Amino acid sequence: TQAEVSSAISGHQKAKNYTRHHCEHPITRSRFNMRFQFDNLPIMIFLASARFGNTSAFLRGSLLVAPKVLEATYFSRRIHHENMCQRQRLSMSSTTNAGNAKSRVKLNTETGGLRRLPVVKPHKEIIATARRQAYRESDPDKTIKNAKLRARKQATIKLDALTKALSKPLREAVDGYRRELRRLHPFEKVVADLTARARQKKDGLTLTDVLDDIHESRKEMLITGKDWVAKAKSAESARDAMQIMEEGEAALCETFSALAGDAVDGLLELQKSLRTTPAVRLDTPAVVLVGSPNVGKSSIVRTISSATPEVNNYPFTTRGMTLGHVEVFWKDEVGGVAEVNFDAENNSERRSTSASYAYSQLCQVMDSPGLLVRADNDRNEMEALTLAAMQHLPTAVMYVMDLSGLAGDACSSVEDQLQLRKEMRARFPRRPWIDVVSKCDLGVVDDAREKLIEILDGDDYIELSIHEGIGVEELRKKVVNMLAEVRIVLDAMASAN
Repeated sequence: TQAEVSSAISGHQKAKNYTRHHCEHPITRSRFNMRFQFDNLPIMIFLASARFGNTSAFLRGSLLVAPKVLEATYFSRRIHHENMCQRQRLSMSSTTNAGNAKSRVKLNTETGGLRRLPVVKPHKEIIATARRQAYRESDPDKTIKNAKLRARKQATIKLDALTKALSKPLREAVDGYRRELRRLHPFEKVVADLTARARQKKDGLTLTDVLDDIHESRKEMLITGKDWVAKAKSAESARDAMQIMEEGEAALCETFSALAGDAVDGLLELQKSLRTTPAVRLDTPAVVLVGSPNVGKSSIVRTISSATPEVNNYPFTTRGMTLGHVEVFWKDEVGGVAEVNFDAENNSERRSTSASYAYSQLCQVMDSPGLLVRADNDRNEMEALTLAAMQHLPTAVMYVMDLSGLAGDACSSVEDQLQLRKEMRARFPRRPWIDVVSKCDLGVVDDAREKLIEILDGDDYIELSIHEGIGVEELRKKVVNMLAEVRIVLDAMASAN
């Protein structure tokens, strides 16, 4: 009838207006309008055929318009879904961008995150603390006269409190670790990854596996606790309620030890290693010593700084990143040096009271593990630590070589040392750099000096002998000059921030 046709046209127009007004983006809205106009002709033919009672035209119009109606419906729904998703993305980004902008800057410019990791207690201590807390919170309610109801309530409260007290440390450990690991400086991320990799070799578990195990243990603890609370609520008598409370307490503690005990203690071991990592300050000029194993890096650090690392005649003596300090008295804000104290820890008095300086600063000298000539995928944890320090920390580089042929390791041959120097310099071409030939009092193998000069391509190097005192003062002056260069860069970065 005419009323049905009018109703169909009116409903079709309402659908068109609804979808058109819900297309917020102008391109999407115009694209829909063009599509609707294209579909409008067969729909009008269909409606006109039904209006005048032409059965054949009605059937032909139905066959023609049915796919168009379905396609237009799908199209409009897809547009509406895309707009809703876009609206959600915009709302989420608008609420998080403001907070994340500052945190992203903070993430990349601060270290010390490894020491902010949440403190994890041994699993037996967690159980003891949870039991004490549950006991304090489960005093019988003397206002309840019925013994069965009073016992039910006491058992329910104690089991629920014990479940929460056992689950809360697990949740705090997992959330705290995941949060702090996301916020770590890139250098500390490498340190955490290398520490976890060493543990993985020991027991086959990664840090992610340990955190996942603790998370799953917490969920099992909550389920087990709810089951025992339900049993306590439905106890037949006061004696049954007390018995369920005792059995539930023992079962919860045993479940905690079985599921989370090993994972918590493993995380505690890893935490001790991570939290004792030396903190590297990014706002302090630093020099990192790089070279093959057993070439004299530790002896140089002991001579030019306050650090006293282990010095023995075998490869990989430095089992980590040892930090030493050099106290530099800056003349002004441009990087001039008024005075240097190379024994900053043992001599707190300045060498000269008459020298004028703007302020003093403890600069860092880092002794790094030895590097070998091989691909990055084949490097061990100590080599990766050295490369991470060069890549992520604002440091100058002192490349140390022993060309006497007496380095004591097959991987520290003169050829390997020269090849390693060539690769490292090509990898870090913009760093302040000084080459040092240590143990020069032991002599130099044939053709080693000529090969070195060819690789250096005109750059200077220092011949050093700690035992004879050769080149020590020259090296100290060069170290201070490199520290001044790094300080200028750091000051410029600080001003930009």
